[in-house]
Amino acid sequence: MNKEQVREELYQRYIAPTEKKKDNYIGIEIEMPVVNLKGEPTDFEVTKTVTKNFCEKRGFEAVGLDADGCCYSATDPVTGDNLSFDCSYNNMELSFGKEKELIPLWNRFSEYVTSLNTELSKKEHLLTGMGINPGHKVNKKEFLPVPRYKMLEGYLKRCEDWKYPMYFHPYPDFATYACASQVQLDVTKDRLISTIQAFSLLEPIKSILFNNSWMEEEPDNLCVRDMFWENSTHGINPHNIGVFEQLPENIDELLEYISRTSIFCTEREGHYLHFRPIPVIEYFERESVEGEYYENGEYHAYTFTPESDDLRFLRSYKFEDLTFRGTIEYRSSCCQPFADAMSVAAFHIGLSGDVEKVIAVMKKDTVLYHHGYTPGELRKLMNGRTLPEFIDRQKLIRLITAILDIADERLKKRGFGEERFLSTLYERAVHLESPALRMVEGLEAGNDMSDYIRDYASLSGTLNFRKDKAC
Repeated sequence: MNKEQVREELYQRYIAPTEKKKDNYIGIEIEMPVVNLKGEPTDFEVTKTVTKNFCEKRGFEAVGLDADGCCYSATDPVTGDNLSFDCSYNNMELSFGKEKELIPLWNRFSEYVTSLNTELSKKEHLLTGMGINPGHKVNKKEFLPVPRYKMLEGYLKRCEDWKYPMYFHPYPDFATYACASQVQLDVTKDRLISTIQAFSLLEPIKSILFNNSWMEEEPDNLCVRDMFWENSTHGINPHNIGVFEQLPENIDELLEYISRTSIFCTEREGHYLHFRPIPVIEYFERESVEGEYYENGEYHAYTFTPESDDLRFLRSYKFEDLTFRGTIEYRSSCCQPFADAMSVAAFHIGLSGDVEKVIAVMKKDTVLYHHGYTPGELRKLMNGRTLPEFIDRQKLIRLITAILDIADERLKKRGFGEERFLSTLYERAVHLESPALRMVEGLEAGNDMSDYIRDYASLSGTLNFRKDKAC
């Protein structure tokens, strides 16, 4: 394909779906660490057995089997809800069938988690609401024996062989213990650009509200998930990850941006291949590409010719990720304490209905912006334990509260009672305290990690280890 043909293919894949009539469905995916409460590695046999019994009891049907014949993905044919393992048997994921309201999703999430944790706790295990599995140091960091995940493992671990001027972190197996809370919302073509702009500008605020991936090895970083992606092979091309540092002003600019994201995997003859990332606009100019696939315990070289159908495998991990379904997937939030599991979706649903108001507030802001930093640079600063010296805490609280008020107003207009899921965010805003910061300060004050594992697994959020501080 020439460049014009590539551009047309990208338009049909990403922009055309936004031109269709939208039903405004909500899609939610919540990844959760499975923790061994004895401080030992997560027992994969426990997680497999509990999952199997759960699916049989509730009529979930197997849709994915690993190389050993074990079900790693099952779907409820009535609701469309899916229970799976994400990358590893250390991580469980709930992906919900499409709904127009949040409360039915909360009810099903609560029911599923209660059922799963009742059985897991009998085996000294627990699902908890953290962005990093607290047992990651002792856990087996084994990727699922599934072609897609073995491809991903090979790709991530090529950081040990590939030489680039960028810095690669020493955690290429991070996908086996990092957990996110992701939301997909329908978007129309006329609101596509303004939506991307608004939520890109909000990323520093989202850090303060939703950071929940801390690990002892990186003590000053409250959201190591960002680093995991950005300083891995996924981040070789910055267009594939993180914030839109250059905000698109129109559809043409967005297409230009997408054309310069990189493709790094495809399929041939039943093999899932990975290869050095190549920007799409250059990929189809290649006569051949050198890749490799996993089979029988090792990776094998494979040379192939690019085909137009390979665009199906173009994977972006932007924080605001336009999908082929005509949705934007919001990817930057960590798994939240279970009592607050719907707060991520409520935040995005509320604000997506009034992106013009969000842009107006953020464009006038001088608390975060106009200090020489881009949205991505500000997010990195907000991921730290201490605020930068130029931040006025009281003004920042007022800014975040103003943003939450926009979401609250829109959710109230929807009339489903979903604004209740914002209450925890107002509290976090008042204290400028994310779940990760709350936990770290509690650990330093003498609380035990087991306290937070159980607290963040609670659906009621009744425990309180936060140390109040003056703002």
